[in-house]
Order: sequence, then C-alpha cells, then structure tokens
Amino acid sequence: MGYAIGVDVGGTFTDVLLRRQSGAVSVVKCLSTPHDPIAGILTGVTRVLDGVDPARVTRVVHATTLATNAVLERKGVRVAYVTTQGFRAAIPLGRYARVEEDRYDLRFSPPPPPVSPGDCFEVMERISARGAVLRPLEEESARRAAAEIARRGIESAAVCLLHSYANPEHERRVAAILREAVPNVVASSEIWPEIREYERATTTIMSAYVGPLMASYLSRLRERLAGIGIDAPVHVMESSGGVISAELAARRAVATIESGPAAGVLAAARTGFADVISFDMGGTTAKACVVRGGRPEITHEFHVGGKGSFGGRRAGTGVPIKTPAIDLAEVGAGGGSIAWLDPAGALRVGPHSAGSSPGPACYGLGGSEPTVTDANLVLGYLSSASIPLSPASADKALDRIAGPLGVSREEAAYAVHEIVSASMASAVHVVTVQRGIDPRGFALVAFGGAGPMHAARIAERFGIGTVVVPAYCGVASAAGLLSGELSTDRVLSRLDAPEPEEIFTALAAEAATDLGVAEVGTDLRVLRSVDVRFKGQSHDLTVDWTPSREELEARFFARYAQVYGITQRGEIELVSYRVRVTTPAGNPAPPPSIPSGGASRPGRRKAYFPERGGYTDVPVHTRDTMRAVPGPAVVEDAESTIVVPPGWTATLTDTRAIHLTRTDS
Repeated sequence: MGYAIGVDVGGTFTDVLLRRQSGAVSVVKCLSTPHDPIAGILTGVTRVLDGVDPARVTRVVHATTLATNAVLERKGVRVAYVTTQGFRAAIPLGRYARVEEDRYDLRFSPPPPPVSPGDCFEVMERISARGAVLRPLEEESARRAAAEIARRGIESAAVCLLHSYANPEHERRVAAILREAVPNVVASSEIWPEIREYERATTTIMSAYVGPLMASYLSRLRERLAGIGIDAPVHVMESSGGVISAELAARRAVATIESGPAAGVLAAARTGFADVISFDMGGTTAKACVVRGGRPEITHEFHVGGKGSFGGRRAGTGVPIKTPAIDLAEVGAGGGSIAWLDPAGALRVGPHSAGSSPGPACYGLGGSEPTVTDANLVLGYLSSASIPLSPASADKALDRIAGPLGVSREEAAYAVHEIVSASMASAVHVVTVQRGIDPRGFALVAFGGAGPMHAARIAERFGIGTVVVPAYCGVASAAGLLSGELSTDRVLSRLDAPEPEEIFTALAAEAATDLGVAEVGTDLRVLRSVDVRFKGQSHDLTVDWTPSREELEARFFARYAQVYGITQRGEIELVSYRVRVTTPAGNPAPPPSIPSGGASRPGRRKAYFPERGGYTDVPVHTRDTMRAVPGPAVVEDAESTIVVPPGWTATLTDTRAIHLTRTDS
C-alpha cells in the first residue's frame, strides 16, 4: 500500500503530512530553513516517515514560495525582453499606483521595472489584432537581438510580440532563433496567449525571471529526495488550486506564485459547508478567501511584488500576472509579526516578522523582539508548540513595550492580540464587505498554526456565528495538497471566434499534453468557460460556457449583477476561451474517526479574557477527549491551539472538526 506526502514550506514553519490510502495520517511541523528550503523539507520528511520504508512513497505534492520570494526579493535571473519594433518602452514605463504613505511623498520614486530598459530589444514585424500579417518578420533583426543578448551574458529571455495571441507564427520563429544562443527562452504564446499587451508581457517576463530558479530547485529537490530513498514523482500546487508535474512547473513557474495559499483554501472548501471564508494565519502572513457553492473564487489577474493594504494585491502596486489564481487577500500578520512603537509612541504590529530565524522570543533561538506568539503565550492562550516555549522570554519581550506604554504586561499582550486580529479582519473585509458580500451567512474556516487562536474574535467583528477548525488545522495547507487533482489551464483570446468548438478542442488537447496524457479521454474532466463583455467595454467577466447564445447572455448578465450590483442588458462579445483539464489523482481518504473514550478530563490554566475581568481559570481540552465545551476555554492540538471565548461553544464533529458557535447572540 502506497503513501502520499504533502509538503508546505512557509515563512516560519515547514509542514509535512504523510497519509496512507487507509486514511491514517502523521504530521510534522519543523522550522523552515530560508537559506536552503530543501534542508527543512528533508528534516520534516525524515521525521514523518519514522521507520516507514521511503520506497513505499508513491506521491509527493509540494507547495512552495520560491517564485513569490524571488519576485518580492528581486532575486530572479537577469531577463532580456524582446518585442515588436516601437514597443520596447512599454515595460520600462510600466504602471504604478501610489498607495498609503506614497501619496504624499514628495521624494517618491517608483519601483524599478522588471527588466532594465537597456535589456529591452525590438524585432521588425507586425501582426494585427485579428491575426493578419501587416509586416513580415525580418529574421535578421531577431538574430541581431539574439547575438547581443548572448554577448551580454543574459541567459533568460522573454518574447512578447504585439498581438501574438491572434497569430503566434512570428513569435514562435523569434523564439526559435533566440534559443540558438540563449539557454532559456519563454514566449507569451506558449505561456499565456491572452489579450492585453502589458499584462501578457509581464506574465511572460516573470516566467522567464523565476523559471530557471524553479527548474534548478525542483531538480535538486528530486535528487535529494532520491538520496533518502524516495523516487516518487514530485507534483507542485498551482495558484489556481490544481496540481501539475514538477517538469511543467519548471516551464510555467509563474503559475506557482500563489502555490501555498491555494492549498489551504482547498482544505477549507472541503469542510462540508457550501459557503465559507477561508482564514489561514501562519507565522508570517494571514490570508482570506471566499468559497461559494464549494468553489473558491478565481481571479485571472493578480499583482505581485508591490505594496498596499493587502499584501500588494492592489492593482498598480506590483507586476500584473495573467494566470488563474485563487482570489486571496493577504496581510503581513502572523504569529511571528513583531510588535513595535512608532515615533509617536503608538503600538503597531507587523508587517515585519521574526520568521524562523531568530523567531519569536519564546522560541529561545535568539529572538528578543515581542511578537504575536509571545503575546498569546503571556495571555495563556498558548502553552505548547512544535518546539519548546519559554514563558520567561515572552514576558521579557512584552515588557519592552509595556513599560513605554505605561500599561501592565498582560494589557500590552492583549493589545497586540487585538491589533493583529483587526489587521487580519481587514483581509476578510476585502474579500466580503468590500465586494458586496454579507459575511454573516458564511462559516469562517480557521487553520494555520495561529489561525484558531484568533478566529472567534475575528468572526465577532463580522457577526459570523460559526467557526470551523478542521482536523490537522495546523498543517491544513499540507493536507490540502493531497486533496488536489492533477489539472492545468489553457486560454486563447479570439474576438468572437466563428468556431468556438475548434478552439476548445485544441486547448483541451494542449492541456492534456501538459498533463502527460496522450489524448482527451473519458478519464479526463474538461471545464469550459469564456470571457464575455458588453460590446464597447474593455473589461470582461468569466462565465461557464454554453453553445446557446441566449443562455450565455443570461449567465453573463447574472454574473455582471453579482459583481457590480446593477442589472444591465446589451449586446455582448466573446473575448477569450478557457479550459481546465483535470485527471483524478485519487481522492483523499476520510480522516480517522473520533477515538472512543470516557468523559473529558481537562486540565486547567490561567488565560486572559477581558469579559471576565482579566486572567481567569479555564479548562484546557484536547481534540480527542472533548465533546461540547462552553467558553471560556482552550483546546490544544498537536500543531495549533483553539481559543473559545466567552459566549461561544466548541463541539467536536464526526469528521474530527471543531465547530465554534455563538451562544450569546
């Protein structure tokens, strides 16, 4: 019987989950190793195997922040950009929206472009928006560009010719010429042939920017796993929630930028509620996403490498990426977020994090700054973790801000707890209220090492009456990896194509090839959708495909009303055609049932609840022995801790999930 391993590398912890086909699960949470992420992975994998023959592992699924970090830290490879004559300035000019403190900065300088102006090249050619050749390709101009790129020692190139989505002939030829002299060449028509020149160009550039890093990393990961006896194929989670082979991930590295957060949302979508808000709080960041009808919201454009209120996702603050991704709002707030005083003496929390090195002060690894984890330890919400914790170190760290604020240590700690909860609530606000969605009809699904400690307080802010903490909540993203199916997406822009069926068939065949399947057969699931807009408008919405024009219009009108809040009618046009092809990789077995046993015999400790006047003696339960637990109380997991405030009741379900429900509303 085979084993499957899910590996999620976060900013603070690396989570590893081992699952048999029978459903038995083992988990390990160990500190990440930023200098060499694979070292942390091997540590976790070796520990989780614990005597299991590595040769029995048949599948490894990985979520990685490699691409994200390369963009954020600007540590990708040097890239040359090749485009149509007259358009090389598009990337250096770029776009930038001033946000927050930038708005009034008289010395403001926009961030540097993803490609240096001197590394942008032009070739002589021109294609129309309908695919007609307006100017034949002058191959000599492509050869001159290739020679100059090679002379400069640039080993990665991005090719994005004008309107190549409509006719890729010139672009393919330019890419072929460049490949004679440049080791890594990425063409937009191969990566994401979708309308909008700037976004298509930046998507291609980012793929060339992080692709060589991803290819090298995954190659080394396979080699080092083989070194400990694991020869199973390595799969990687896509930003859209699908799983692709390591080889495809290396070719389409840009599709893995939101790899880890996507896995967590998949876990939240499988909790049995149709409408949920996924809330994932780890050591460095917190993420929120809406799931409606069991399906996460998907965006076809997001921004990376910028800044703003919600992790740089605001348009114009980073580099736009045109590839499907689960629609997340993200804030720099996690267990490792550092509490500090600004020049005016006001308390702030984050976005800087202690990470895994040195980590929060209570880890005893050299950290001294007060963090959210230290505050939760002082408050009695937390007493144990995957590593030993030092209450004395946490006390000392919190005293660093309590003294200047003129408050007690516990008051300072609770202020940190409240501020970070408010920061994370802003992410929930973005994906719900800000988009016209009433969150009160949703269940909040909390996971991550720190999420369940803050979930009930965040739910109170929105009038949400149900919080769900799934089994293995501390490693939910790793569990979500093993629930993902092998899938990939393809898109092609064609304005009102006369034969949509031919486009869908061709796209499905390309996607099947990506998945290593010879042809589209009965074992593959193909989902078709199309981007639709009112004629004359420039932006579109994605709706499920139907050959009936009348039904397609109805779906678009309904979607338009849902997004914009107004009912609109008019002539429509079709812009882009999309397919998502999925081949089952084996559904996860149900989690183990609740162990039989007698009545709960909880321990007790002091925890801080202002409603009860401060520190109060509360019961401390474990998931395996609890049944219905009224707050205030604490439930301790191996990888996380659930805080049950006054006015809430925690109940264990048959799936080993804990449901928190409001009892005072």
